[in-house]
Amino acid sequence: MLRGMATVSYYADDVEAAKDWYTELLGVAPYFTVPGGYYEFRIGDYQAELGIINRAYAPAGAHNAPGGAILNWAVDDIHAAFDRLLALGAKEYDPITERGAGTGFVTASVIDPFGNVLGIMTNPHYLEILAETGPA
Repeated sequence: MLRGMATVSYYADDVEAAKDWYTELLGVAPYFTVPGGYYEFRIGDYQAELGIINRAYAPAGAHNAPGGAILNWAVDDIHAAFDRLLALGAKEYDPITERGAGTGFVTASVIDPFGNVLGIMTNPHYLEILAETGPA
């Protein structure tokens, strides 16, 4: 039923500032734009989509506070990635935490300057699948 992460959407009151922040973080410009309303980036090994949406278009009842599910993006060096996020103005949400001694699963998360939770992770399973399939 679920075949893989297709698009993750983050909301921002100042969508232009969010677009600029994510462009700086990711090192790529959005590939699809609707100025003032929506910006979409394709990133990573499988060109996953990260969308920045004007908060005015958030679902009814959506809260403007961190919470709920956390999508963790695979990173090669969790310490360097976490430090870079903090240097760019994100705030720690969950510190770097090993999930099971010696398993290689390590997570952390931050709150971006626009109130969204951004998770990062080292994940041996992700690397196994990447080795088998190769990047897109």
